[in-house]
Amino acid sequence: MRKGSDLLVAALENEGVERIFGIPGEENLDVVESIRRSSIELVLTRHEQAAAFMAATYGRLTGKPGVCITTLGPGALNLTTGAAYAHLGAWPMIMITGQKGVLSSRQARFQVVDIVTTMRPLTKLARQIVSPRMIPTLVREAFRTAEEERPGPVLLELPEDIAAETCEDVPLVPTHPVERPLASAEALDRAAALILGARRPLVMVGAAASRPQMTGDLAQFVLRTGIPYFTTQMGKGTVPGGTELYMGTAALSERDYVHEAIERADLIVTIGHDTVEKPPFIMGAGGPQVVHVGYQPAHVEQVYFPQAEVIGDLGPSLRLLADRVEGRLPQAQALLPLREGILARIAARATEDRFTPQRLVHDIRQVIPPDGIVALDNGMYKIWFARNYRTRVANTLLLDNALATMGAGLPSAIVAAMLHPDRRVMAVCGDGGFMMNSQEMATAVRLKLNLVVLVIEDGAYGMIRWKQAVDRFPDFGMTFNNPDFVKYAEAYGAKGTRVSAIGDFAPTLERAFREGGVQLVTVPIDYSENIRVLVDELRERLPVSGAL
Repeated sequence: MRKGSDLLVAALENEGVERIFGIPGEENLDVVESIRRSSIELVLTRHEQAAAFMAATYGRLTGKPGVCITTLGPGALNLTTGAAYAHLGAWPMIMITGQKGVLSSRQARFQVVDIVTTMRPLTKLARQIVSPRMIPTLVREAFRTAEEERPGPVLLELPEDIAAETCEDVPLVPTHPVERPLASAEALDRAAALILGARRPLVMVGAAASRPQMTGDLAQFVLRTGIPYFTTQMGKGTVPGGTELYMGTAALSERDYVHEAIERADLIVTIGHDTVEKPPFIMGAGGPQVVHVGYQPAHVEQVYFPQAEVIGDLGPSLRLLADRVEGRLPQAQALLPLREGILARIAARATEDRFTPQRLVHDIRQVIPPDGIVALDNGMYKIWFARNYRTRVANTLLLDNALATMGAGLPSAIVAAMLHPDRRVMAVCGDGGFMMNSQEMATAVRLKLNLVVLVIEDGAYGMIRWKQAVDRFPDFGMTFNNPDFVKYAEAYGAKGTRVSAIGDFAPTLERAFREGGVQLVTVPIDYSENIRVLVDELRERLPVSGAL
């Protein structure tokens, strides 16, 4: 005989779960006890939202569902932002929540919220477990659903009386790999014909191309075709170093320098593009044709309506597509002469002696090795990192351009540091986003992680303040006061440093990494560049037309 909670944890072990992030509660104490007697590590967090961000990031970096646990009601509701983060980002995650007993109601409706219904719009699957005998089957289905395309979050709610109920030992369900279909020969032929007929082709690499199993085939496709490429924000780093075909990253939807190439292209091959990302370019009448290569069919939008689609497992699809066009593209590099000018203008003024976004990005790139990981929170600096931070390894710049929520940067960096203790890992947060989950500094210190946390101070919700200025509204409602971040870090047992001279910035980061432990570094920022570059300078760049 086994308790329901024992069956649950055994099923999780069967799925290869090594860590569970979260906060226990009264309604899942049986599950917590079963975890204590298992091989699974319970990573206690200081807020359930952070636990969900951590589980989602685990899924993002490994391709295997991350798992988080909370109690009922208020604890479960704190997972909603993390569920949306994983849902829009397409990262596999399992959420396990508690609930009052369903076989009796000794506490009436105290703390009871219908979490299963609440979570249905934010998940791929949301189920309440009503019998311990169903647990192995439901856990296997949850993991399969979370992993299959399009990946995402799944909720399992385990009431406390079902967790405590005993039953005969139920066999676990064997795991099996998720099989992805192959693209049809007809679709590959249609796409190949469009590519062969293009005079100025361009490749765009999107978020789905950053899946852990994906990057080798993508790099080979670029090398075999010789077509220049650009990336979306979440597609950065998916083509490893060694090519000179990178044209930039679309940090804005239009008018940026990389759009000089986009506007001249007559065909764009999008690989792994998901329209949950803010549009990297705007399709319209008379624009380039688009071939969509993806795990799933494109979502037709006002700004995105491909003329051909290649749907199936991306790696084999790209190999088969390259087989059809390799060596037959004399115009493949027609847009490449634009590359030097685009990248030079993006990198301009990156070494000025001011705390500009360009200088911060430049100095961070100097101290982070190619396999080092930078986890961004959400703020104005994200646009500058997307434009200016060059990556050569997938998933080394963790940014969210789907839900684009604040508060995820520090929890994401914590998971990256746990998974890759041999790499340099940095969280980059604005002062607004940092304070939304800054309590997880305590988690990082307790776990004895090596982690540098950069807090960029402007005393405001900077991105919205910039947008307010662009829309010519008065400056209102965006500013706040901060704690002393150095003392704040020290209160958690971390080391805090304030940089007041730009020449000290890179040496301070280098020293923080060498010393190890949890280190918080705070710097001011000169956001006047937001208007000078992203508004005034780009406004002068008129859309181009005609031949190259």
